[in-house]
Amino acid sequence: MASVNNNREPMVPPYHVLITGASKGIGYALAKEFLRAGDYVIICSRSDERVESAVLSLREEFGEQYVWGTKCDVREGEDVKNLVAFAQEKLKYIDIWINNAGSNAYSYKPLAEASDKDLIEVVTTNTLGLMICCREAIKMMVNQPRGGHIFNIDGAGSDGRPTPRFAAYGATKRSAVHLTKSLQAELQMQDVKNVVVHNLSPGMVTTDLLMSGATTKQAKFFINVLAEPAEVVAEFLVPNIRSILANGSMKPTYLKFLTGVKAYSQIFSRFAFGARKNRYMIED
Repeated sequence: MASVNNNREPMVPPYHVLITGASKGIGYALAKEFLRAGDYVIICSRSDERVESAVLSLREEFGEQYVWGTKCDVREGEDVKNLVAFAQEKLKYIDIWINNAGSNAYSYKPLAEASDKDLIEVVTTNTLGLMICCREAIKMMVNQPRGGHIFNIDGAGSDGRPTPRFAAYGATKRSAVHLTKSLQAELQMQDVKNVVVHNLSPGMVTTDLLMSGATTKQAKFFINVLAEPAEVVAEFLVPNIRSILANGSMKPTYLKFLTGVKAYSQIFSRFAFGARKNRYMIED
């Protein structure tokens, strides 16, 4: 790694933000919220059309001088290097890099029934892709006058609980938490004080990915009780992310939207008062 730059310039807004897998879902909602706060945003996705239409609608709302997009397949090292070059060309530096790109191959079935193609898709996107993005983000940020913050988005399985019908996805999300811890330890070992890697937990978000798996009674129950729309989650997470930078904190954090306490109280009020029943899906 290049020489460590520990004489940091203070991070003042507007911030420069890069979000992977941000043409829809929680990534898109986060992009919107950062733009609303006055920040500059770069989004990417592996589909040209989706990036273009997402950038178009964001520019209509926030102006074209604030947001850019490019095609990037996080599984390809060359693509991610090009993403870094694109970010540096448009914005010179990135303060906040959010690794949101993830896949479940839109498949909910026992592992014994999963195809090679689906497994490769899930593991290369969620594990290999995350590693490549972290590698390139660290290499870029360590040489920036302001340093930088990387946020790795977790998902079902990251807390070690089982994820039947999407075991591969859960295993990759569990490994994402481990990767973040290892990177935190590596940066400390190398005495890098200007780059921090955090975990970011949006909880259950009502995206196509989640809804496509809601085929069992249990799944419908939990989605109704615990899930929230991407906008609601982004409205909570973005100010919290920005305050880490505003406070000048270089301590790793685990930012969670759906905490254990919140989850238990929502489950309790469901059983006690029938709260949140049939919010998104009719439970039989």
